[in-house]
Amino acid sequence: MKIQESAENYLESILMISERKGDVRSIDIVNELEFSKPSVSIAMKNLRENGYISVDKDGYITLTDKGMEIAEKMYERHKLFSKLFVSLGVSEATASKDACRVEHILSDETYAAIKKFIKEKGLVD
Repeated sequence: MKIQESAENYLESILMISERKGDVRSIDIVNELEFSKPSVSIAMKNLRENGYISVDKDGYITLTDKGMEIAEKMYERHKLFSKLFVSLGVSEATASKDACRVEHILSDETYAAIKKFIKEKGLVD
């Protein structure tokens, strides 16, 4: 099932925050993405209702297996493109911002071909 880019961004952010901090709450996502509390609240409700996250009684957010699969996919793409762009001479801030855009629009086939090419050429570690 294809989900919207915004949902992919939320899931990826949850994964990134959990790797840094351990626990994730809505306010962490607000701070990470610089979105409003109501926007994040609505997004978390939609992600929960669609089975991508679970939220415990204390408000801690956990990715479900389905959510983790998407988050890991987006995060892998983000890291690869960020490294590639930096290796091309792009600043880290711009590389990260551009990677965030590119990671969502490429098909799995195109991404796999780019990843293979980059590894074969030794362009990024």
